[in-house]
Amino acid sequence: MRGWLHDTAGGLPRTFWYLWTGTLINRLGSFVIIFLAIYLTQERNFSASQAGLVLGLWGVGGAAGTTIGGTLADRWGRRPTLLTAHLGATSMMLALGFARDLWSVALGALLLGLFAEAARPAFGAMMIDVVPDKDRLRAFSLNYWAINLGFACAAVLAGFATEAGYLLLFVVNAATTLTTALIIFVKVSETRKPLVTAAGRPTAPPRALRIILADRVYLGFVALNLFAALVFLQHISMLPIAMGDSGLSPATYGSVIALNGVLIVVGQLFVPRLIKNRSRSHVLALSAVVLGVGFGLTAFAETAWFYGLTVLIWTLGEMLNSPSNATLIAELSPSELRGRYQGVFSLSWQVAGATAPVLGGVVRERAGDDILWLGCALIGGLVAAAHLISGPTRERRVTALRAANQSVQPAAVGGRRAAEAEEAVTTAPAESLPTGSAESTAAGRGQ
Repeated sequence: MRGWLHDTAGGLPRTFWYLWTGTLINRLGSFVIIFLAIYLTQERNFSASQAGLVLGLWGVGGAAGTTIGGTLADRWGRRPTLLTAHLGATSMMLALGFARDLWSVALGALLLGLFAEAARPAFGAMMIDVVPDKDRLRAFSLNYWAINLGFACAAVLAGFATEAGYLLLFVVNAATTLTTALIIFVKVSETRKPLVTAAGRPTAPPRALRIILADRVYLGFVALNLFAALVFLQHISMLPIAMGDSGLSPATYGSVIALNGVLIVVGQLFVPRLIKNRSRSHVLALSAVVLGVGFGLTAFAETAWFYGLTVLIWTLGEMLNSPSNATLIAELSPSELRGRYQGVFSLSWQVAGATAPVLGGVVRERAGDDILWLGCALIGGLVAAAHLISGPTRERRVTALRAANQSVQPAAVGGRRAAEAEEAVTTAPAESLPTGSAESTAAGRGQ
């Protein structure tokens, strides 16, 4: 057991653990997104289509946020982008809690999505900055474990907290988001570093848009994630409504969806060993099939235990998908464009967040629940086939990018002293930075 713990969590840098702690605290209070569909339909008496519109606008705001956040992470810095995003999300969380009519709720959801998702590219880029290549699979798995530990607890607690009033959900969610911002402010320093060529000359500023649009391999990978996300995000939008139609309470939905987090907490730390040295394309294809089967079986669910069974099935697919996705994104991203590549990948989630509830609501109202869930199963199978076809090309792209990255290194003194200087910058508390350093200047700059 001691050896397993060391292999799973040992040797990771301090900055990673500060980010991990902030993630866990934030997710422990992530009540709002879990119960937003129920809040809108039962507390605010919105129709399913209106609730889908609000959730869709959250996704639209998130799409803009990931695009802006990715650019700021590369140009302004990871740390100031994270701080601005978390503080903005805290404010908008409270504003959404006090909003009443449809359009004020819709505007609040739009702005909250923008700020909340602007943090995602900067967070992902910072994780890649501080964690060495060989440790990224377990680092991302540990972070995903923290996300789902918090999610499992939040789902159960939120179900009971609704009895005290839905406003409490927004207040607690805002408080945990602010706490995460404080951890970043006090303990996390800037990790973005200027790059130089092997000859010691600064690299020219990359033309990000042109590079990304020309990277068909990466864009194809992002497109596959978009279709998988359209299926997966039905658990936030249409699943709670379907369970309500089956006569199940919000507390029951909270308990059922908490199984997702519980299974991941119990099993996710073993996944890196399970999939290590296996073909990522095969793992991603299997995850898509399992995801589709889990959501497809929802067409036959009527009782809480059957809904719980479907959640357990598609959670297995999610567990296989997440670490494979995270490591592949890291290896497909040029080092000088990590923030924007993370932003483009996150954009696929936001586009899905904007369209999944709308499409789900339309299909459900016009064709019925059975067509919605069986359609999810069909999409899962098609995504699996596409991963098998495109996988070899992605791996060739990874090999080529590794060779190209070896000619561009972070600016430093060189040799052992360079490694020591890099470790000092990436793990030192934020307050230890010299006032005139690049990191301090970036952190103090206005948006």
